[in-house]
Amino acid sequence: MNTPKTIQIFLPSGDPTGLRIAEITTSVVRVIEFPRQELEAFLKMPEAKQVGVYLLFGEDEESGSQQLYIGQSGELSKRLSQHNQKKDFWSKAVAIVSLTNNLTQTHVLFLEWLALKEAKSVGRYQLENGNEGSKPFTPAPMEADCYEIFNVAKTLLGTLGHPVFKSLTKSKVKHNDYFYCTRKLTGGMQIEGKGIMTDEGFVVLKGSVGSPVIPHQYVSKILPRDKFLKNGSVVIENNKLVFIKDTLFKTPSGASNMLIGMSSNGWNDWKNKMGQTLDDVYRSKQVEED
Repeated sequence: MNTPKTIQIFLPSGDPTGLRIAEITTSVVRVIEFPRQELEAFLKMPEAKQVGVYLLFGEDEESGSQQLYIGQSGELSKRLSQHNQKKDFWSKAVAIVSLTNNLTQTHVLFLEWLALKEAKSVGRYQLENGNEGSKPFTPAPMEADCYEIFNVAKTLLGTLGHPVFKSLTKSKVKHNDYFYCTRKLTGGMQIEGKGIMTDEGFVVLKGSVGSPVIPHQYVSKILPRDKFLKNGSVVIENNKLVFIKDTLFKTPSGASNMLIGMSSNGWNDWKNKMGQTLDDVYRSKQVEED
């Protein structure tokens, strides 16, 4: 269950796009984010000498996929310096440490395993790690501490714009939360889309089926499909466009355009089981309440 929290973000240089230090005021967990070009500034910080977990973020220029590498080290400065020499993909890093400097190698081995498992389960990022390994032996009291550290880090990462461990959909979705986009195209092709509205946009759910072709006149008007094909969100299968994982779109229309293969108004084309459109549920209702 989510509870109210006070988060402090400190900008050592005053630059909001530079090095940032985030903490929940009641926790000893500290998350330090910095662009690659600010690595030297991080290495000068005392936290760089600590035991900790780190995440490296990048983007595949061809597919647009968000890339992620998760690791741990007994001394963050040494490992991150090595990655600066040998790993090309990353443009930003995040280090997770303790304000009391009490993390041990046992802590970070478990945290690394847990972070990899959760990131893979959520599926937002393309993991650059070879594998997530096996669960390391960790005494029960220490394991409980690790879960608490992980939950704080999860919140701080999301606040800094890295929702690595946040599912695209709520864990419990009510029946009326689902919206459907259906249409019969010329030739008998049946569009069968299913999705939900979230605080990040509209998510088309795995298993949705769309048109495999885009009429020439609409090619320049809707989101290019190449990116979605390359990053593994969709495949062309049996002359259908099939979503093979939950996929986030910034707008409902972007989602319906991808399914139908032509321009559409997603606020009207997505409807729940009662026939209510997204506009009915999320916009018209708000106007009436105002």
